[in-house]
Amino acid sequence: MLPQQVPSVTVDELPDGAVVLDVREPEEWSAGHIADAVHVPMAEVPQRLAAQPDSLRADAPVVVVCKVGGRSAQVTAWLRHHGYDAVNLSGGMLAWERAGRPMQAADGGSPRVV
Repeated sequence: MLPQQVPSVTVDELPDGAVVLDVREPEEWSAGHIADAVHVPMAEVPQRLAAQPDSLRADAPVVVVCKVGGRSAQVTAWLRHHGYDAVNLSGGMLAWERAGRPMQAADGGSPRVV
């Protein structure tokens, strides 16, 4: 499955009970992220799931997010290949921010997408 072929949802279509997986880099996460999201940078996803298989449940829907949607589409394709019910958040954190959805910052500043 190519990244451009992965299933996507909009900000308004997030499935109930979904786990939000943020695959951005630590400085992006620190600047602003979705509350209760799980943060695993894209390059660490395979190792993290191998070392901590319970960090994502294969039976729960997973919404993968990055800044725009490119990295998250690649991770979504990888997760689906490995049996996860994963979808990409269309437009990423920029769409989340445009929709006025709440974010929190870990760096002490006002939440923002970088």
